[in-house]
Amino acid sequence: MSVRTISVVMNGVTGRMGYRQHLVRSVLAINEQGGVTLSDGDRVVLRPILVGRSEAKLADLAGKHGIADYTTDLDAALEQSDVYFDAQVTQARVKSVLKAIEAGKHVYAEKPTAETVQEAVALAEAAKAKGIKNGVVQDKLFLPGLLKLKRLIDGGFFGRILSVRGEFGYWVFEGDWQSAQRPSWNYRSADGGGIILDMFPHWHYVLENLFGEVESVYAKAVTHIPSRVDEQGRTYEATADDAAYGVFELKGGIIAQINSSWAVRVNRDELVEFQVDGTHGSAVAGLRNCRVQSRATTPKPVWNPDLPVTARFRDDWQEVPDNADFDNGFKTQWELFVRHVVEDAPFPYDFASGARGVRLAELGLRSSAEGRRIALEEQ
Repeated sequence: MSVRTISVVMNGVTGRMGYRQHLVRSVLAINEQGGVTLSDGDRVVLRPILVGRSEAKLADLAGKHGIADYTTDLDAALEQSDVYFDAQVTQARVKSVLKAIEAGKHVYAEKPTAETVQEAVALAEAAKAKGIKNGVVQDKLFLPGLLKLKRLIDGGFFGRILSVRGEFGYWVFEGDWQSAQRPSWNYRSADGGGIILDMFPHWHYVLENLFGEVESVYAKAVTHIPSRVDEQGRTYEATADDAAYGVFELKGGIIAQINSSWAVRVNRDELVEFQVDGTHGSAVAGLRNCRVQSRATTPKPVWNPDLPVTARFRDDWQEVPDNADFDNGFKTQWELFVRHVVEDAPFPYDFASGARGVRLAELGLRSSAEGRRIALEEQ
């Protein structure tokens, strides 16, 4: 067994997601386990090069984790690297990713890859023309709950799938009497904020990979909370949508309904849940858990508003066992991308798939503005 090292520029790791999920729980965790194991038994370890706008923040992170290389100079970092990773705010992504592509570096990026479908397609075309490996983060496919759901689909549990209903969200405090859990730019459209641009790319790859191609969208985007308080204690107008209610028609006749909101209080087991109903069974999957009810064990409720309900409907569902060890979803996809770069292993989550997610977001916003269902072929 031999061990090789590849250098990875990590741009945007001073942000919460870039730091926690990509640096600490993915790249550093991969190195702690001895690297990524290739098909021939060799291993690949990653040499992170931290890039950002604040040298002080980068120095603090580097010192905390024993990382030797950090800089505010992206060009200099690219000269030393094999792979470029981008976890910046969406507005800054396209320019940096194009620079990395032009430098001939393989590129892995957070979603959405761009703010517009035109820019997202341009990234995919540039990467293809340059012949570099490219990928976009699609972490929810690797959540334990959705992996169990995929197992049920592959095993034919549902029979013919009829519908998918998703609920995502939680209450994000306005920032006055309690600090907000999300950065203020999320609620300003001029800064690339909005829940449709943030979440519809997620819903696209979940629907596309598990249930079928999205053929149309009807969406209603709403700004429920009109003003918020930023990190400096200043009140600002919330111009971006903080909730979205979407209906998606999928190839094969499946109907998906997904509500996304930062203005909802959670009355469910997990922050995101998907209920899938089929002719032979149903399932409810969250981040980690998945419950099922088969055709044979489905109860027979009778509607009678004159009598109290005594049935405990949740008791009629059964937990799906793990049957496997589930690693961090971000880390799992990092390992897949490293194998894709080093030994050309399959990696379907490319910039083209990322562009399809941005297209769904763009059409969702258009659907809301025009008040109508829009077929994706209209794009």
